Amino acid sequence: MTSVALTLFVFALFALGLRRPFLWVLAYVYIDILVPQKISYAILAKIPISLIAFVLCFGGWLVLDRKEDVRFTLRQFLLIVLLAYAGYTTLDADFPVEAAEKWAWVWKGLVFAIFLPFTLRTRLRFEAMTLMMVLTAGAIIISGGIKTVIGGGGYGTLPLFVNDNTGIYEGSILSTVAIAIIPLILWLVKCGTVFKPDWRVKLFAAALIFACMLMPVGTQARTGLLCLGLVAVLSLRTVKRRMLYIGMAGAAGLLALPFLPQSFLERMGTIENHQSDNSASTRVAVWKWTLDYVKDHPFGGGFDAYRSNRIRYRTVVAKTSGGTTSLEFAEVEDKGRAYHSSYFEMLGEQGWAGLFLWLWIQVLGLWQMERLRGRWMKRAAAAPDDPGQQWQAPFANALQQAQLVYLRGSFFGGIAYQPFILMLVGLQCGLWSYCRRIDKPARAPVLPEKRKMVVAAS
Repeated sequence: MTSVALTLFVFALFALGLRRPFLWVLAYVYIDILVPQKISYAILAKIPISLIAFVLCFGGWLVLDRKEDVRFTLRQFLLIVLLAYAGYTTLDADFPVEAAEKWAWVWKGLVFAIFLPFTLRTRLRFEAMTLMMVLTAGAIIISGGIKTVIGGGGYGTLPLFVNDNTGIYEGSILSTVAIAIIPLILWLVKCGTVFKPDWRVKLFAAALIFACMLMPVGTQARTGLLCLGLVAVLSLRTVKRRMLYIGMAGAAGLLALPFLPQSFLERMGTIENHQSDNSASTRVAVWKWTLDYVKDHPFGGGFDAYRSNRIRYRTVVAKTSGGTTSLEFAEVEDKGRAYHSSYFEMLGEQGWAGLFLWLWIQVLGLWQMERLRGRWMKRAAAAPDDPGQQWQAPFANALQQAQLVYLRGSFFGGIAYQPFILMLVGLQCGLWSYCRRIDKPARAPVLPEKRKMVVAAS
């Protein structure tokens, strides 16, 4: 039944797009995040639905959608430069076959992020896009949350829709995405119009946020716990009663401790001392190798350049016997270990130029969202009864917080090109362009005006 339901839903989106081409954009988002072709064992698994949706959303916009006031932003240009640069390094990669495999999905994510702002012309489209991202990721998160409550989860063992530890289904990535969408859920509850925020919507949102908070527990990903702490701190900026919020957050944390599985507590305990955990020790060793690698390869080694690494690191194991604790040191050798950090991923694969370009895109997004937040907060205060000016500032704030969570999670996860995050970048570019269009309408072409004057004079 699951396969039939997925098939009918996907083809229903395709059919509805004939009347509303923007639905093809939402269909691509749904397919790219959930990957229903991996869940289904029937029709969807046998046809290239991702490619079909990709072609439809671009073709639908070119042929059927309106294009007035289309603007091109600086961040879209930087994404094009990054796309071209990544393509160039792929041609000269250290591992051409593996690099080509990664390029096959990276270029689609970048192109879609560049294209997406052109389609976001109205508030309804911004909300529909955000809603599709949240609910599609939420489907995975709700499933994982239920299984966490029932079975407690485990590192790399939490059963999800797809038994494939790649993409959004990888534990650290899923926990990062789950925490990143919490600000977006809160924005939808506060400013949503598709589902007006009555008690049912608020109840579902609260349950979804709870499921998001369970993801670091279910996946036992330390990254998720750090991201959750960041969201708690960022929320202080907007909550009205900060001391009450801090007290309730602390009480909730203390109350949750007895219900957390022992395996989760033990794994979180390695955050303080990375030498006691092989995974953390490996990451530090790989980062040191990457810094040495770019000394001889300043422009990077292309995708998956980490495959050439040979690392040696030291681990510490504490053993207790008869009331006495002893430390045992061990030398470990490994090779071909991934970066486990977006910053070092960009540095190792694209070199210093690629890292600088990627950081420029990220920092520029934070700055733009901050400017929009400040500007539209003033407008909202000046016109409190105008609903058309009340959603921009909270949305910019939510996108900024989601990006900060992503940047925090990027320290310990190779997610520089994660498609879900690139969609967030596309939303930011679209909001920046939309608000500029409202502030400064596009100039009318000069040539037609001159022609009108000539006709009138004759």
